[in-house]
Amino acid sequence: MALVLPTPSSPAAAGAPAAQVRAHKRWKAGQAHASQQQWPSAAEAFDQARRWQAEPAYAIAAVHAHIKASRPEQALVVAQQLHADHPQVLIGYTLESHALLALGRHESAVRCLEGLPPGVVKDHDAWISLGVSLQRCRRHEEAIQAFMQGLAQKMDNAVAHFRLGMSFKDLGMKAEAAECVRTALALGLGSSELSARGQLVFLEREACRWPQAALAMQELRSALGRTPDHVALETGPFPHAVFVDDPLEQLKVARHYAAHAQASIRPLPRAPAAAAAAPGRRLRLGYASADFHQHATSQLMVQMLECHDRERFEVTLFSTGPDDQSAMRRRVKAACEHFEDLRGFSFERVAQRVRECQIDILIDLKGATHDTLLPVFACRPAPLQVTWLGFPGTTGAAYIDYFIGDAIVTPLAHAGHFSEKIAQMPHCYQPNDAHRAQPVPSPRAQWGVPEGALVLCGFHQSYKISPEVFDVWCRLLQSEPRAVLWLLQWNVNVQRALQAAAAARGIASERLLFAPVVPLQDHLGRLACADVYLDAWPCNAHTTAGEALWMGVPVVTLIGPTFAQRVAASLLTAVKLPQLVCETPAAYEATVMQLLRDAPTRQALRAHLQAQRRQSTLFDGQRFARDFEAVVGRMWQRKLTGQGPEALPAAPAAADAGPAGHPLALQGVGVLSNAPRG
Repeated sequence: MALVLPTPSSPAAAGAPAAQVRAHKRWKAGQAHASQQQWPSAAEAFDQARRWQAEPAYAIAAVHAHIKASRPEQALVVAQQLHADHPQVLIGYTLESHALLALGRHESAVRCLEGLPPGVVKDHDAWISLGVSLQRCRRHEEAIQAFMQGLAQKMDNAVAHFRLGMSFKDLGMKAEAAECVRTALALGLGSSELSARGQLVFLEREACRWPQAALAMQELRSALGRTPDHVALETGPFPHAVFVDDPLEQLKVARHYAAHAQASIRPLPRAPAAAAAAPGRRLRLGYASADFHQHATSQLMVQMLECHDRERFEVTLFSTGPDDQSAMRRRVKAACEHFEDLRGFSFERVAQRVRECQIDILIDLKGATHDTLLPVFACRPAPLQVTWLGFPGTTGAAYIDYFIGDAIVTPLAHAGHFSEKIAQMPHCYQPNDAHRAQPVPSPRAQWGVPEGALVLCGFHQSYKISPEVFDVWCRLLQSEPRAVLWLLQWNVNVQRALQAAAAARGIASERLLFAPVVPLQDHLGRLACADVYLDAWPCNAHTTAGEALWMGVPVVTLIGPTFAQRVAASLLTAVKLPQLVCETPAAYEATVMQLLRDAPTRQALRAHLQAQRRQSTLFDGQRFARDFEAVVGRMWQRKLTGQGPEALPAAPAAADAGPAGHPLALQGVGVLSNAPRG
């Protein structure tokens, strides 16, 4: 949040007290440091000025500089002293809220701005700061009111319009959020323009407003095309990763963002690797994420964490996200030896803590997603740095050494699509939890699903549903009158938008069913009601595809050139159903139709998947842990012998060899033998 800071009064040319003159000189020195982004030096100069002269402007400048220097504790001390000396100075409370936010004390920031002394009236900056504080507390209705109050005083604040949109977004009001972002772009967002354009595309896709999304994407790609390669820019790598099927364009966007994440970071001295070679010392693995709670990342990897070989590996989790008090949070904490709760810490402090823990291999589980930790990795706190699982594509970061995938999601032929070196797991890159619920399938009536219908399930977040995908789904409904399309009611805009899109394609609204978001166990039991899970492209189902297979529902997917469009193919290969991986939309459509018209094959596939729950490497967290340890061990061995990162192909394992032929064909079931292949 950009604030206009007050300027202290200048001492008179003659006769001014010496302390006042010295204070003003130190303030000017601080200003010079601030103009060069040398915030620690600026803070020191402003601190000296305020000690020599009790003028509020000096203390205000010191608070601001400490915040910019990632020293929120010092900023808070100075701000509280400022209140004691000058309780009527509003900007001091605004800055205190910024320091509290930087410390992760979001409720305290709200109380700071809601409890102003009598006679102190909130201005535009205070209202916007209150809105941000309420946002961080997930009190979005109140945040919207605060932003509206701030905008009533200054309507042309582009960042305030953008932040207002983010509260609408988190309330599920994606179309309203998109309009706020569009207004912000019209007013001008400066260096944040490309990131906001990516957000606009994403919001329009979430609202299923496809014409608006297509125009926003065209404008985004046009703007990106005018930017030189490798320049530090605040871009939005995630929308590119899931909407664009050009992996080299994805790499360019990721490199912009990775350089942006590094631009204001002070790297630590290079970490030595020799210590881990000491006899008897275990290899220290660190996992960094804001998602160690009830989140898909934790759901996938928790059993793997529990199964790490503690005689060979010492495991630390670095958590920067909230404690949701969930059973998953407790289970994840119990699954590691050390759990570092670093919520509210600056990136530099997180990196310093990683260094203090003497982590050998630090593993990023976020990539360029919300609450990214890429700036931590830009500090280079560990000798080896790896990315895995949390982001569907390259980080573009020169400070990340390896990208862990597998032979399908990251074939070595795609090495040019990644800034990191590819390290392949011997099976699917995605871990799963064999201890998760195996609920009894729900009765269809519980969810309003007709008993005799053929249920095509597409429980995707709405952004994955493109008009091209929806065209195919509607043709399937036209070809099979008994079929219904079961979709997730991801936000308030989805149902009306998709019903209108279906009507435009000749499909009655009653053939679209909408399922609310429910807790995981209910979601799994409900999934089993489906006959076929319809994948989307160019971004596949990832976690949900694994859940569908776990519940015995066959998934039909379309493979493509990017990581995000190869995940379901990897999952299906792991459960020995590669014939459900299609290479063209026509093959995808024909494969689904054949399944709809062949009840014995559907039953055989369900039985096969139920057996795979016990047999497949996809659902064996203990084996995954051993395979993962082998991959990181190979990385570390190269490091210890002085070799740089290099591609690590999947190591062959004789135990993986099985009988030739298709697994269901061996049972005498000719599964989809006539389905066209691309």
